[in-house]
Amino acid sequence: MDITMHHEAGAAPAKREEAFHFTGSGSEYFRIWAVNSLLTMLTLGIYSAWAKVRRNRYFYGNTRVAGASFDYHGNPISILKGRLIAATLLGSYHFTGQAYPLVAGVLFLLIAAAMPWLLWKSLQFRLYNSSYRGIRFGFRGSAGGAYVAYLLWPALAMMTAYLLAPLAHQRIKRFQHSESRFGASQFSFNAGVGGFYRAYLVVGAMALVLFLGMGLLIASFMASAIPHSNASSANFLRYVFPMFLILYACFVALAPVFTAMIENLVWNHTRLDAHRFVCRLAWTRMAWIGVTNLLGIIVTLGMFIPFAKVRMLKYRVESMALLPDGDLDGFLADAQASASATGEGMADLLDFDLSL
Repeated sequence: MDITMHHEAGAAPAKREEAFHFTGSGSEYFRIWAVNSLLTMLTLGIYSAWAKVRRNRYFYGNTRVAGASFDYHGNPISILKGRLIAATLLGSYHFTGQAYPLVAGVLFLLIAAAMPWLLWKSLQFRLYNSSYRGIRFGFRGSAGGAYVAYLLWPALAMMTAYLLAPLAHQRIKRFQHSESRFGASQFSFNAGVGGFYRAYLVVGAMALVLFLGMGLLIASFMASAIPHSNASSANFLRYVFPMFLILYACFVALAPVFTAMIENLVWNHTRLDAHRFVCRLAWTRMAWIGVTNLLGIIVTLGMFIPFAKVRMLKYRVESMALLPDGDLDGFLADAQASASATGEGMADLLDFDLSL
């Protein structure tokens, strides 16, 4: 009894969880989405940069943890620069390819060579223009690291018939997370390659079972029903087309399954100094939201898109939690003091965003 009481008295208190919350709603975002879509069409796409800033400010501002929300500080002019660069590169490749295939091949190699650098700059822009309690995020990864993560590893995956795709995925996530920072505090990432291979194998096996099962159903129908019908084409469309829709819905459901497995793996192995993250996405729930979102978008001819985005984002955000190691307020105060002492001139170097 004395030993038990002594053990309980000396036990460390359980760490409290700071759950993430999303306070936005589909009806609120619908108004933003409608105005953004209309102005983007009227300006032939130019307003899309301002639309992205409005969208991100809404989503960031409605994402909360530990009593405070996130902020987005992106400049629409910088985003427009990135999109003009992307449009110029892709447009040049497209139009050159029709008249000068050899030149198009050279241009493709140049674009591929520049893409890791562009992604690196875009990642710097996106993180630096995100903040929490006035403290900016940042990215310290080098251009060389970006070329290894975004060019070397994907190339190796392609050369091995994508057998190294999970390894390449793990290397990309390790580069993104371990080189990110919050103020002067560094993130770390320790997920092994095995978890990525497991996710790829599980989702690949599910896709194979779905494909083979639906293929057998279609083959059996074509072998039995159609030869005995006077209107084979009509029956084919009547019975087989819904099967293809079901198959498509199943594959749509697989994307959230893969996302859930990867996000759980990544965030459960990510730390900010000694503070841990917990991600509890359920792939069944993710698949249900994905399929019902697809049905809602089809039935409403696209008008359900903003509601679908909010539904999925709310679930993903609220499946996350922060496990502070010690006093979170003290950590934030130290981070704010350190951040204010670091150079603010980074904004001059991060003058465009390639991401859409």
